[in-house]
Amino acid sequence: MTVFEMIIKGDIPSTKIYEDDSVIAILDIAPRAKGHTLVISKNVYPTIEEVPLDVLSHMMEIVKKVDKKMRLALKADGTNVIINNSPASGQEVPHLHIHVIPRFKDDGISFFPPALKYEENEAKEYGEKLKI
Repeated sequence: MTVFEMIIKGDIPSTKIYEDDSVIAILDIAPRAKGHTLVISKNVYPTIEEVPLDVLSHMMEIVKKVDKKMRLALKADGTNVIINNSPASGQEVPHLHIHVIPRFKDDGISFFPPALKYEENEAKEYGEKLKI
C-alpha cells in the first residue's frame, strides 16, 4: 500500500484542498514552495502509461483549478506542473500524482540542470527515433 493510499483512506493525516470520487489534492508535506500541492488519483496507477485517459484528463482539470487558485489566493506569478514518471525521473511513490508548485518572480527555485547541446546530426537521429 502506498503512502497516498493511506492518506486517501484517512490513515495518515493530510491537508486536503480538494476531493471528489476519483481525485484528491493535498498540500505536499515537503514543499518546494509554500502551497505546493499534489493532485492524486484515488486509484493506483504507477505511471502515466497505465492511467486511463479519462482519469488523466480529470486530474488535469483539477490541476487547472489548483493553478488558478494559487494565482488568485497566493498571488503566484506562475506554477510548475510536474509529473515524475518512474523512479529514474525522481518518482518516489509508485502512485501517479501531479505536482503543482506556485512560483514567484525571482524566487530562486530551479528544477532543471543546465541545457545540453546536440552533436552534429544527433538531433535528427533523436527526431527519427521519437517520431510518433
